[in-house]
Amino acid sequence: MISINEIKNGLFIKLEGDLYVVVDAEPYKPGKGGALMRTKLKNVKTGSTLDRTFRSADTIEDIYIEEKTYQYLYFADGRYHFMDTETYEQIHLEEQIIGDVKNFLKENTEVGASVYDGKIFNIKLPLFLKFKVTETEPGARGDTVKAGMKGAKIETGAIVQVPLFIEAGEIITIDTRTGKYTGRA
Repeated sequence: MISINEIKNGLFIKLEGDLYVVVDAEPYKPGKGGALMRTKLKNVKTGSTLDRTFRSADTIEDIYIEEKTYQYLYFADGRYHFMDTETYEQIHLEEQIIGDVKNFLKENTEVGASVYDGKIFNIKLPLFLKFKVTETEPGARGDTVKAGMKGAKIETGAIVQVPLFIEAGEIITIDTRTGKYTGRA
């Protein structure tokens, strides 16, 4: 249990049986009475946000989140298969846990995983990854209608916007947080 003074951004807490991460925490001192902590909480499972004000007398259950490293192996039977890099134990995850990360999930890539109560609830990719462009439309010189960008399909099947000079077969670097092209590899 922690007091409201210990609440900070990024802290994981358990509230009413659900797991939340503190997105924003702001102390507030009204004219009379005890101090308050205004928070914005994000439900880890559903992604919904909740505004909650805690009083100084409230205690909150903080939880320990273990950060582990896994290696992505392959996709089969509607599941994503990973290997724990410490124990070599293999696990599989459903698509709803993976989320949008699947667009940039490449075989043999090491990813971070947040684990609570023995279950993975979040996968984190490295910030920048290299991908081979498998298909792209030809870029015409002088075409300013598209602001110098065109769609390109990368080896994972995701479509990203790249400059007109990028051709199929080239290796590019993508910022996995935004899905944007950052340069040639």
